[in-house]
Amino acid sequence: MKAPQLENQYVKLTLLDWSNYEHVAAIAGEKDLIYYSPSAISTPEKLKAYVQQAVDSYYQKTAIPFIIYDKKKQAYAGCTRFGLIHYKNKVLHIGWTWIGTDFQGSGLNTQMKFLMLRYAFETLEFDKVEFRIDERNIKSRKAVEKIGATIEGILRKDTLMLDGFKRSTCCYGILKEEWPGIKAGIFEGFA
Repeated sequence: MKAPQLENQYVKLTLLDWSNYEHVAAIAGEKDLIYYSPSAISTPEKLKAYVQQAVDSYYQKTAIPFIIYDKKKQAYAGCTRFGLIHYKNKVLHIGWTWIGTDFQGSGLNTQMKFLMLRYAFETLEFDKVEFRIDERNIKSRKAVEKIGATIEGILRKDTLMLDGFKRSTCCYGILKEEWPGIKAGIFEGFA
């Protein structure tokens, strides 16, 4: 499957791979960028392992990792991913998202999520999109709630973090039948 390019007037998402790795390397060193993630990107070696895992998952057809380009600022902003793609069940996750501090709060993340949700529901014709978020990450939880995701439950102490903490994970979802209303309401005017 050829990787999609998702784009509107604000943002462009293209396949993250070794050809554009250097664009995320400059952002990855920002302090606490992925504090609530069990992944590590804080050193060049850790970031290379993170990108390699993303590339491997793409070729295994379980993920589509994207590099984020902010068209208004004309700069690379970070990365995001469709992951845990299950074609038979028509379910995938949106996550592995990290955006440089200069791009946070700009509306860029909402534009990306719109493009990703539209692709998942309208092009792939999937039945459900899930989001998994550290219970402590109130900012990200509010962001997915703002785009219409419903909390479905909390997996208690299910993920070991880098510092040894065992986090609980909030599971959110959007169903195919909910998408038209979300698109017409929350994303009204998006294209």
